Amino acid sequence: MTTTAATAAAGAEQASNRQAQIYQRLRSHLAFLKMTAAAEALTTVLDDARDRHHSPLEAIEALLTIQVNATEARQQASRLHFANLPAPWTLDDYDFAAQPGIDAALIRELATLRFLQEAANVVFIGPPGVGKTMLSICLARLATQAGHKAYFTTCQDVVERLKKATAEHRLKTALRFFTQPKLLVLDEFGYRRLDQDGRALLFEVVNARYLKGSIITTSHVGINGWADRLGDPMLAAALIDRLLHHGIIVGIDGPSYRMRSHQARANALRTATTGTPTIRQETAP
Repeated sequence: MTTTAATAAAGAEQASNRQAQIYQRLRSHLAFLKMTAAAEALTTVLDDARDRHHSPLEAIEALLTIQVNATEARQQASRLHFANLPAPWTLDDYDFAAQPGIDAALIRELATLRFLQEAANVVFIGPPGVGKTMLSICLARLATQAGHKAYFTTCQDVVERLKKATAEHRLKTALRFFTQPKLLVLDEFGYRRLDQDGRALLFEVVNARYLKGSIITTSHVGINGWADRLGDPMLAAALIDRLLHHGIIVGIDGPSYRMRSHQARANALRTATTGTPTIRQETAP
């Protein structure tokens, strides 16, 4: 090997070693910054940049995009886990055509989540089975997808947890848990009658969130009947005042989702066992 060739080979080896050192330092930097996804994709991104003749800026952008997507997915999974949603429903699952008693345009407006920015409340009222809880879950899921913290619970669960917290001298901390989320869903308002302590604790939650965070409430009892369900007209008036000051009432008066589902299963079973055509039974409006 000539001197020139030897020098060139040594230079190439030195450059290769330098690139390897830079690569290892880069992986170390990514690990230190906890950019795990970027670290794992580094080799693929660099190889792709070389093969496609991408510029350094394009390679950096591709690497950071991978990390941002991974971070967003992890944060969304965390928000969704915290939200405590009892079902995986989305608005695409709600059959507006089969529920004529609902204002679809209003639901689409609520789906923009503008009401969260105004700390406005939503009250779903209607008979059992019309989709009040389903729509509440759908809106809470949309809130988590938009980067907001949401939490789903029932009025009874709130009262029981706050009573326990009171007995353990940690009511302030427990109240903070229910006031921190951007959106709190209080399902089944008025489903059970509350005692005096329960009424007072539920009011504490609503009052603490007043003009600070949104509440979605579902109830099969009309607002005029809340005083009777609460057993305290004065407290009911104060609670209604806070919920409806910046509130949107969504009335749903239509056929039951659960009854339609039961009928569909019965028809499917009848067809499977007897071979007779499916019988459709209309629900009275």
